[in-house]
Amino acid sequence: MYLSILKPLAPYFLLLSMAFSFSSSWQQKDAEWLHAINQSRYKALDTVYIVVSKTAGPLAIGLPLLLLAVSYAKRSKPLRRKTIFLIISVASAAALTNILKYLINRPRPFDSYEFIEKLGSAGSPSFPSGHTSDAFALAMALSLAFPRRSVVIISFLWAALMAYTRMSLGVHYPSDVVAGAAIGVISAVSAFLFLRLRWAKKQSNNS
Repeated sequence: MYLSILKPLAPYFLLLSMAFSFSSSWQQKDAEWLHAINQSRYKALDTVYIVVSKTAGPLAIGLPLLLLAVSYAKRSKPLRRKTIFLIISVASAAALTNILKYLINRPRPFDSYEFIEKLGSAGSPSFPSGHTSDAFALAMALSLAFPRRSVVIISFLWAALMAYTRMSLGVHYPSDVVAGAAIGVISAVSAFLFLRLRWAKKQSNNS
Protein backbone atom coordinates (compact mmCIF):
# COMPACT_ATOMS: atom_id res chain seq x y z
CA MET A 1 0.00 0.00 0.00
CA TYR A 2 2.74 2.48 1.00
CA LEU A 3 4.79 1.75 -2.13
CA SER A 4 1.92 2.32 -4.55
CA ILE A 5 1.11 5.70 -2.99
CA LEU A 6 4.52 7.15 -2.19
CA LYS A 7 6.81 5.81 -4.90
CA PRO A 8 5.25 7.75 -7.83
CA LEU A 9 4.95 11.00 -5.83
CA ALA A 10 8.31 11.26 -4.10
CA PRO A 11 10.43 12.21 -7.18
CA TYR A 12 7.99 15.01 -8.03
CA PHE A 13 8.22 16.43 -4.50
CA LEU A 14 12.00 16.38 -4.80
CA LEU A 15 12.03 18.09 -8.20
CA LEU A 16 9.52 20.67 -7.03
CA SER A 17 11.54 21.54 -3.95
CA MET A 18 14.72 21.84 -6.06
CA ALA A 19 12.86 24.24 -8.36
CA PHE A 20 12.00 26.31 -5.28
CA SER A 21 15.66 26.49 -4.36
CA PHE A 22 16.95 27.59 -7.76
CA SER A 23 14.28 30.16 -8.65
CA SER A 24 14.74 33.63 -7.18
CA SER A 25 10.99 34.21 -6.95
CA TRP A 26 10.45 30.91 -5.20
CA GLN A 27 13.44 31.61 -3.00
CA GLN A 28 11.66 34.70 -1.72
CA LYS A 29 8.43 32.74 -1.22
CA ASP A 30 10.36 30.03 0.57
CA ALA A 31 11.80 32.65 2.93
CA GLU A 32 8.37 34.17 3.55
CA TRP A 33 6.84 30.78 4.37
CA LEU A 34 9.73 30.00 6.68
CA HIS A 35 9.35 33.37 8.40
CA ALA A 36 5.66 32.64 9.01
CA ILE A 37 6.45 29.21 10.47
CA ASN A 38 9.40 30.51 12.47
CA GLN A 39 7.47 33.38 14.03
CA SER A 40 4.14 31.58 14.55
CA ARG A 41 5.67 28.72 16.53
CA TYR A 42 4.54 28.21 20.12
CA LYS A 43 7.64 29.69 21.75
CA ALA A 44 7.03 28.03 25.12
CA LEU A 45 7.93 24.75 23.37
CA ASP A 46 11.26 25.94 21.95
CA THR A 47 13.18 23.60 24.25
CA VAL A 48 11.02 20.70 23.08
CA TYR A 49 11.66 21.57 19.42
CA ILE A 50 15.41 21.64 20.08
CA VAL A 51 15.33 18.28 21.88
CA VAL A 52 13.24 16.65 19.13
CA SER A 53 15.59 18.05 16.49
CA LYS A 54 18.54 16.42 18.24
CA THR A 55 16.96 12.95 18.10
CA ALA A 56 17.45 12.55 14.33
CA GLY A 57 20.99 11.16 14.38
CA PRO A 58 20.75 9.10 17.58
CA LEU A 59 17.53 7.39 16.47
CA ALA A 60 18.43 6.96 12.79
CA ILE A 61 21.78 5.39 13.72
CA GLY A 62 21.14 4.00 17.17
CA LEU A 63 17.84 2.16 16.58
CA PRO A 64 19.07 0.06 13.63
CA LEU A 65 22.28 -0.80 15.50
CA LEU A 66 20.29 -1.79 18.57
CA LEU A 67 18.01 -4.00 16.48
CA LEU A 68 21.07 -5.53 14.80
CA ALA A 69 22.50 -6.44 18.21
CA VAL A 70 19.15 -7.96 19.21
CA SER A 71 19.00 -9.97 15.99
CA TYR A 72 22.41 -11.51 16.72
CA ALA A 73 21.54 -12.10 20.36
CA LYS A 74 18.33 -13.91 19.37
CA ARG A 75 19.94 -15.49 16.28
CA SER A 76 17.02 -14.19 14.26
CA LYS A 77 17.80 -14.09 10.55
CA PRO A 78 14.50 -12.34 9.60
CA LEU A 79 15.17 -9.54 12.11
CA ARG A 80 18.76 -9.27 10.89
CA ARG A 81 17.53 -8.82 7.31
CA LYS A 82 15.09 -6.14 8.39
CA THR A 83 17.86 -4.37 10.30
CA ILE A 84 20.20 -4.48 7.32
CA PHE A 85 17.39 -2.89 5.31
CA LEU A 86 17.04 -0.10 7.89
CA ILE A 87 20.78 0.57 7.86
CA ILE A 88 20.98 0.69 4.05
CA SER A 89 17.94 2.98 3.87
CA VAL A 90 19.33 5.51 6.33
CA ALA A 91 22.90 5.30 4.97
CA SER A 92 21.85 5.81 1.35
CA ALA A 93 19.59 8.74 2.31
CA ALA A 94 22.44 10.35 4.27
CA ALA A 95 24.89 9.86 1.40
CA LEU A 96 22.57 11.34 -1.21
CA THR A 97 21.63 14.23 1.07
CA ASN A 98 25.24 15.18 1.74
CA ILE A 99 26.20 14.96 -1.93
CA LEU A 100 23.34 17.31 -2.85
CA LYS A 101 24.14 19.65 0.04
CA TYR A 102 27.64 20.39 -1.21
CA LEU A 103 26.76 20.32 -4.92
CA ILE A 104 23.97 22.86 -4.48
CA ASN A 105 25.61 24.73 -1.57
CA ARG A 106 22.50 26.67 -0.57
CA PRO A 107 23.13 29.12 2.30
CA ARG A 108 21.17 28.69 5.51
CA PRO A 109 18.11 30.94 5.79
CA PHE A 110 19.42 32.78 8.86
CA ASP A 111 22.56 33.68 6.88
CA SER A 112 20.50 35.20 4.07
CA TYR A 113 17.63 36.84 5.94
CA GLU A 114 17.95 38.86 9.13
CA PHE A 115 14.29 38.34 10.00
CA ILE A 116 14.79 34.56 10.48
CA GLU A 117 15.37 33.71 14.13
CA LYS A 118 17.94 30.91 14.50
CA LEU A 119 17.41 28.65 17.50
CA GLY A 120 18.87 25.29 16.53
CA SER A 121 22.30 24.06 15.47
CA ALA A 122 23.21 24.04 11.78
CA GLY A 123 26.57 23.83 10.04
CA SER A 124 26.40 22.31 6.56
CA PRO A 125 24.64 23.86 3.53
CA SER A 126 20.87 24.11 3.73
CA PHE A 127 19.42 22.04 0.87
CA PRO A 128 18.23 19.38 1.50
CA SER A 129 17.56 18.88 5.21
CA GLY A 130 19.69 16.06 6.60
CA HIS A 131 17.67 15.71 9.80
CA THR A 132 14.45 15.37 7.79
CA SER A 133 16.04 12.94 5.34
CA ASP A 134 17.26 10.72 8.19
CA ALA A 135 13.88 10.84 9.92
CA PHE A 136 11.81 9.98 6.85
CA ALA A 137 14.23 7.26 5.71
CA LEU A 138 13.92 5.61 9.11
CA ALA A 139 10.14 6.13 9.28
CA MET A 140 9.57 4.68 5.81
CA ALA A 141 11.94 1.77 6.42
CA LEU A 142 10.32 0.93 9.76
CA SER A 143 6.88 1.07 8.16
CA LEU A 144 7.95 -1.36 5.45
CA ALA A 145 9.91 -3.68 7.74
CA PHE A 146 7.32 -3.71 10.53
CA PRO A 147 4.00 -2.85 8.81
CA ARG A 148 1.90 -2.39 11.90
CA ARG A 149 -0.36 0.62 12.34
CA SER A 150 1.30 1.69 15.59
CA VAL A 151 4.76 1.59 14.00
CA VAL A 152 3.64 3.56 10.95
CA ILE A 153 1.81 6.24 12.94
CA ILE A 154 4.55 6.77 15.54
CA SER A 155 7.33 6.73 12.93
CA PHE A 156 5.75 9.26 10.61
CA LEU A 157 4.53 11.50 13.43
CA TRP A 158 8.13 11.70 14.63
CA ALA A 159 9.41 12.36 11.10
CA ALA A 160 6.80 15.07 10.49
CA LEU A 161 7.63 16.69 13.82
CA MET A 162 11.30 16.60 12.87
CA ALA A 163 10.54 18.44 9.63
CA TYR A 164 8.51 21.04 11.51
CA THR A 165 11.18 21.64 14.14
CA ARG A 166 13.85 22.30 11.50
CA MET A 167 11.67 25.11 10.13
CA SER A 168 10.39 26.43 13.44
CA LEU A 169 13.99 26.66 14.67
CA GLY A 170 14.85 28.73 11.61
CA VAL A 171 17.54 26.45 10.19
CA HIS A 172 15.80 25.11 7.06
CA TYR A 173 13.49 26.41 4.35
CA PRO A 174 10.24 24.52 3.62
CA SER A 175 11.71 23.25 0.35
CA ASP A 176 14.71 21.88 2.26
CA VAL A 177 12.50 19.68 4.42
CA VAL A 178 10.26 18.62 1.51
CA ALA A 179 13.35 17.51 -0.40
CA GLY A 180 14.74 15.78 2.69
CA ALA A 181 11.47 13.91 3.20
CA ALA A 182 11.38 12.84 -0.46
CA ILE A 183 15.00 11.63 -0.36
CA GLY A 184 14.30 9.65 2.79
CA VAL A 185 11.22 7.97 1.33
CA ILE A 186 12.89 7.28 -2.04
CA SER A 187 15.96 5.78 -0.35
CA ALA A 188 13.91 3.45 1.84
CA VAL A 189 11.61 2.32 -0.99
CA SER A 190 14.58 1.77 -3.33
CA ALA A 191 16.45 -0.24 -0.69
CA PHE A 192 13.31 -2.29 0.00
CA LEU A 193 12.78 -3.17 -3.67
CA PHE A 194 16.48 -3.90 -4.26
CA LEU A 195 16.88 -6.15 -1.23
CA ARG A 196 13.57 -7.94 -1.80
CA LEU A 197 14.63 -8.78 -5.35
CA ARG A 198 18.11 -9.83 -4.25
CA TRP A 199 16.90 -12.05 -1.42
CA ALA A 200 14.19 -13.57 -3.62
CA LYS A 201 16.80 -14.43 -6.26
CA LYS A 202 19.11 -15.90 -3.62
CA GLN A 203 16.28 -18.02 -2.21
CA SER A 204 15.37 -19.20 -5.70
CA ASN A 205 18.97 -20.25 -6.39
CA ASN A 206 19.13 -22.20 -3.11
CA SER A 207 15.89 -24.07 -3.73
